[in-house]
Amino acid sequence: MDNNKNDILKKVYLVYLAMAVLGIGIIAKVFYIQVVEGDEWREQAKKLSLRYEKIDAIRGNILASDGSLLAASIPVFDLRMDAGNTHYNDDFFYENVDSLAYFLSNLFKDRSKQEYKQLMIKGRKGNNRYLLLKRGITYNHLKKVRKFPIFKLGKFKGGIIAESRSRRELPFRWLAFRTIGWDKEGTNNDIGLEGAYSSTLEGESGQRLMQRIGNGVYRPLNNESEIEPRNGHDILTSFDINIQDVAEDALMKQLIANEADHGSAVLMEVETGFIVAIANLGKNKEGLYEEKYNYAIGESSEPGSTFKLASIISALDDGLIKLSDTVDTQGGAVRYANRIMKDSHEGGYGRISIQRAFELSSNVGISKVVYKAYRDKPQQFIDKLYTMRLNQKLGLDIPGEGNPSIKDTKSKIWSKVSLPWMSIGYEVAITPLQTLAFYNAVANNGKMVKPQFIREIRQAGETIQTFQPVVLVESITKNPETLPQIRKMLEGVVQSGTATNLRNPVYKIAGKTGTAQIAQNNAGYNKSNYKASFVGYFPADNPKYSCIVVINNPRKGVYYGGSIAGPVFKEIADKVYATRLDPVNKEIDSLPVQLPVRAAGYTKDLAVILKELNVTLKGVADDSDYTSLYGTDSTLSIEPRKIQDQQTPDVTGMGARDAIYLLESAGLKVQVKGKGKVKKQSATPGSKAKRGSSCIIELG
Repeated sequence: MDNNKNDILKKVYLVYLAMAVLGIGIIAKVFYIQVVEGDEWREQAKKLSLRYEKIDAIRGNILASDGSLLAASIPVFDLRMDAGNTHYNDDFFYENVDSLAYFLSNLFKDRSKQEYKQLMIKGRKGNNRYLLLKRGITYNHLKKVRKFPIFKLGKFKGGIIAESRSRRELPFRWLAFRTIGWDKEGTNNDIGLEGAYSSTLEGESGQRLMQRIGNGVYRPLNNESEIEPRNGHDILTSFDINIQDVAEDALMKQLIANEADHGSAVLMEVETGFIVAIANLGKNKEGLYEEKYNYAIGESSEPGSTFKLASIISALDDGLIKLSDTVDTQGGAVRYANRIMKDSHEGGYGRISIQRAFELSSNVGISKVVYKAYRDKPQQFIDKLYTMRLNQKLGLDIPGEGNPSIKDTKSKIWSKVSLPWMSIGYEVAITPLQTLAFYNAVANNGKMVKPQFIREIRQAGETIQTFQPVVLVESITKNPETLPQIRKMLEGVVQSGTATNLRNPVYKIAGKTGTAQIAQNNAGYNKSNYKASFVGYFPADNPKYSCIVVINNPRKGVYYGGSIAGPVFKEIADKVYATRLDPVNKEIDSLPVQLPVRAAGYTKDLAVILKELNVTLKGVADDSDYTSLYGTDSTLSIEPRKIQDQQTPDVTGMGARDAIYLLESAGLKVQVKGKGKVKKQSATPGSKAKRGSSCIIELG
């Protein structure tokens, strides 16, 4: 019996001993892990629960020449809630969640009160420390949310989390849209100034430490390790918003009137090459015009008669012709090898001077002059075009410039008819902006400058870089007597040639019309498909601005450059002359002033007009961007016109530009009828603005 008892005790002691050794081993291992390997394992834990996240810098603004915003990064916020917040108890949460849900639903109108309430209760029960409530709210919304129940306790006690990010906005919508462009991260589809100056605009990113709180969700840790981003630089363009608006409006009207396919218009400063306005409009799938491609920069095609200037300059500068020499237009038709060239004027012009042949844009006359001068030495003609840089890109800062094409005599496609056809702008290709740069050189005493879009780069309002004119060719001619003759010839086109509709008694315009048949996919030229253009400069006696207008495939039967493109040129030139060049001293005080019964629009614009008219006001507007004027005598009353979020604005009494801007900002698609001020709008003012719905405004 004692032996059995001893055996049992031995076994128990052995088990105790084993357990003691195991316990000591566990304690030793824990000590080893905690003390010896502790730092290493703690670092591993941090890597699993902490990570750094990039903080995007605020992208710089793109500004018009007067500082108006063309593209800006607007701050928006993702609204989240620390539903598992321990600074208040469950009783407090359930007492206030109903009111919070009501205010959120009423503000955002994307969920019902019940849906918001259920979302937050579910987050509370699941201890969700990072519950998403709403993405992309504005700062004004955020200020209101911070006053809501629970959230008004503050950032930590109330559990409100607002993560900032930016959204790119174009205040003027489609105005110069393709030239302003965009920068799509991670793609090669960068367009316009946004793409070209992306590194300047984007700034430097910062970083923020984020902590994992479960289910793959992270929340920011606000500590000293956070690195603030450096915001991007602003770029000041050379665009004049008012001239840009006129250019697009004039181009749009002419495209619609002639049912044309697409068109472009560019206005440039003669001396500097800075682009003041650039408009590009083409039909979309719905048959409406929009800026879908930068035709002025990217569309390289046969220019037609505007190229005749290069032909005449070549022969004149080489001393092979005089403008007073005569040429027989042969009844308006001439044969070269197996092809017949015709003038648009049936029967021709008889025997006329070379200058007159240019002014009347005679294909027969110009081609005969060039053919006679260079038929035994055609490469000399090509070399002369090359010295004028017509075979090279301009090297624009923004991407997408089309390749000019001027073949030489060694080309496989050179033929017996290449010389005469090239002389009138066929079998060559050039973009509208490249054509404009060439004509601008004539206006600029022979100096060809690079077209530019950016005047300055700024940081926090301070100029850190200024762009100067870039000279591409010191002189496109070698003979100093060439350019004065050429400029006189270009004036003659407007005074007595193919563009007499541009003649006016106030200032002189010099330029050249162009009409070209468009080749259709190697199937020859389509007699119903034309390109009409006009390119020139003004004032002709002291050139300050050059301009080109190109309209493709007008379908109303009229296709000549002077008739189609000329009116757009004139409307732009008139606006420029009136606002930038007009030297006449306007005696505002002596003019009879008839006060408007009612007017409305952008407050700053109205203030400028009233100041010029010396009109006094009964009331003073508040900080509202838009106001209404009322008056019947020598005084006016001015009242703020409130623009509410998600409501259809009242645009009656406004001009088309202000009305379209406000309605499109509310998400509406706008159709315009008539001219003048808005007298009627189809969408009721104050009603809920449904994004994508249409609104017709009638002007009168």
